[in-house]
Amino acid sequence: MEAAEPSGSGAVRPVARPEGGAQPPEGARTAEAFDTVSAGEKQAATEAAEKAAASGAGAALGQTVASLGNPGEPGLWIKTPLARAPGKGRVVYPVNGKAVELELIPLDGPKTGGSRMSLAALRALEAPLTGLPTVEVYAN
Repeated sequence: MEAAEPSGSGAVRPVARPEGGAQPPEGARTAEAFDTVSAGEKQAATEAAEKAAASGAGAALGQTVASLGNPGEPGLWIKTPLARAPGKGRVVYPVNGKAVELELIPLDGPKTGGSRMSLAALRALEAPLTGLPTVEVYAN
């Protein structure tokens, strides 16, 4: 969670998390503005996922229906009940075959429950932001 610190005007302003990536700009309104993961970072994550898939690396955790997670939370991640521990993994969007390497974050709930995926990950997969795409999840 973000900490807050008072500013000179008495207003409480958010403070970026040290481990977090770039934060969206104040007043962000579009997917492009909220998505702070660079094209190069997405390309590297896509290439890593394709390489892992080609080599057969990783364990299949199952399929899940993913919705858009908090768009203000930067990075490439999925919060899913399929993950038992935090770690690296990848997701594949079977509709178009796109894959991306990302952080797996455990989410309480039954394995049949849905998952939340970062804006950047959904965009890298070219999955619908307002839909409920089914993705395949793998742990590295």
